[in-house]
Amino acid sequence: MATTSTAKVWRNPSYLQSSTGIFLFFCSWGIWWSFFQRWLNSMGLNGAEVGTIYSINSLATLVLMFCYGLIQDNLGLKRRLVLVISVIAALVGPFVQFVYAPLMRTNMMVAALIGSVVLSAGFMAGCSLIEAVTERYSRRFGFEYGQSRAWGSFGYAIVALVAGFVFNINPMVNFWIGSAFGIGMLIVYLTWYPAEQREALKEAADPDAAPSNPTLGEMARVLKMPALWVLIVFMLLTNTFYTVFDQQMFPTYYASLFPSEATGNAVYGTLNSVQVFCESAMMGVVPIIMRKIGVRNALLLGSTVMFLRIGLCGVFHDPVAISIVKMFHAIEVPLFCLPAFRYFTLHFNPKLSATLYMVGFQIASQIGQVVFSTPLGMLHDRMGDRATFLTISGIVLAATIYGFFVIKRDNEQVDGDPFIRDSERTPSLAADEAVLSADSEDM
Repeated sequence: MATTSTAKVWRNPSYLQSSTGIFLFFCSWGIWWSFFQRWLNSMGLNGAEVGTIYSINSLATLVLMFCYGLIQDNLGLKRRLVLVISVIAALVGPFVQFVYAPLMRTNMMVAALIGSVVLSAGFMAGCSLIEAVTERYSRRFGFEYGQSRAWGSFGYAIVALVAGFVFNINPMVNFWIGSAFGIGMLIVYLTWYPAEQREALKEAADPDAAPSNPTLGEMARVLKMPALWVLIVFMLLTNTFYTVFDQQMFPTYYASLFPSEATGNAVYGTLNSVQVFCESAMMGVVPIIMRKIGVRNALLLGSTVMFLRIGLCGVFHDPVAISIVKMFHAIEVPLFCLPAFRYFTLHFNPKLSATLYMVGFQIASQIGQVVFSTPLGMLHDRMGDRATFLTISGIVLAATIYGFFVIKRDNEQVDGDPFIRDSERTPSLAADEAVLSADSEDM
């Protein structure tokens, strides 16, 4: 059963195209993003200033994500926004070398503002857009989103393996390698159109075809649904800390555990790569976990793992123990990403998947980053690692308890929007269920 299913997906041209595109995107992003906080420190910024950079980036990402979601839901299967993101990724090296870094040395706030627009448009908000488009393709063209998204994690893992060593040679090289992968991504999205995608685009362009894109009224009504705001609060107090903790604080903390900064950078890059390789594998396992325990419980399991991971980083202080704790991240990321998409397709209109994912998952996280980045950066400067990590862990624990009582169960109807019963599901959702069922049988 597993062999047949695997062979089938490798014959799916849309799966191959989407997986290649998302692989190259995460390579372009991961080669410099995994050491972005270390790069900011190398530019002479302290914890509070780094927090300010992340807050401004998050604010720009917040606005761009909402715009991306609205535009992409109206574009449907068209790739215009993806091409814009690909161009920015291809130019990240020249931008940082000749604009961002010089400004950072002379006027940090101007650099932060300009950088927030470019880096957010191309990467932070761009990541969510690429994921949303890939998820939409998976439902339309009959492959499982988690299997395609796993290639993104695999790409990040590959570049993370070398990022630390390259950073020790010259941090600017990381950005130029990102540009090289961005060029590859641009070529893929500009030239590779499988026949089934061309046919779908032709059908959508037919003036007599039934409208498949949501109206502005439908998008506006999404914001009136209490169940969406429940999830927004949950994500704001959990998924927020992927950036606040893992990007803003952890790399420098981990490097400080070693005799020299260069050794810490190299080991962190290798550990990060191993963790993301495992994360890539878990992208294929988490759909089975969701099938076994449900989407709601998978989200709560993800927040529980996050609580333990961040809290234990405040308890242990030797590199071996912290390295083991860091590996918890490999299951945590898929347990947030995949159930979030599944929650929206279970309880809301699938036509709004991009808007819902941007608002309910990513934008909520960005708001949290705007709110928490600078205060926690200041707390870190004043109180140190242990107190800050335990504070973050406590917030995540409170959010987990909150989510246990308020997040809708998989078979519950969402107030303000009829639950999508089996008879009302689109063929793509039914196909998704079939894939999950087959995966479960394979186990």
